[in-house]
Amino acid sequence: MIMIVKKASILAIAAMIQGLAMTLFLFPHFIPSGGAASISVLLNFLVNIPFAITLFALNASFLLIAVKWLGKESALWTMFCVTITSATINLLTPIMITPISYVFLDLVIGSVIFGLGLGILFKMGASSGGMDILALILAKISGLPPGKILFVINGLLLLSTGFVVDLKIIIYAVICQFIGTRILDFVYKLPVLPSISFAKKSY
Repeated sequence: MIMIVKKASILAIAAMIQGLAMTLFLFPHFIPSGGAASISVLLNFLVNIPFAITLFALNASFLLIAVKWLGKESALWTMFCVTITSATINLLTPIMITPISYVFLDLVIGSVIFGLGLGILFKMGASSGGMDILALILAKISGLPPGKILFVINGLLLLSTGFVVDLKIIIYAVICQFIGTRILDFVYKLPVLPSISFAKKSY
């Protein structure tokens, strides 16, 4: 029980870090951090649907479909993280009337913080949900590599967001992915806190 509480606490902190990065630094400039975030940015821009509602609905739907591929435990932890992230976004979004700073400064800071939160989630054997789940499902059905599928999905969604909102969004999103994934890899490879690495996951 103590180990479960410890894991839940660390995952909750990581999920909140991810939500903070998106709400405080990325979403005010309509910069998506990934495929699901692209849809949330697009729907918020077009019909003013709150970011948190779209993210939660997408992630919940994908997780319910993908339980048999992810395993129940991993799916439950991912759902827990998605819920915390969505709650953080929902709580902070009304406060963020204007961006904190200039777009490039917010982009860099937000990407670093986002990668840190995501790296901790991966380190703990959970994930942030989103389009990686859809890519895994489609890979199972089609036999194609999930990385290529994920690239196509995110690419199409980022292009759609860029054309509707602003073409510069595509460039910002690529920079966000570049910085965020490198921070993720750095955190994931750190040989720290071995006693709390409850689950190993291959990516």
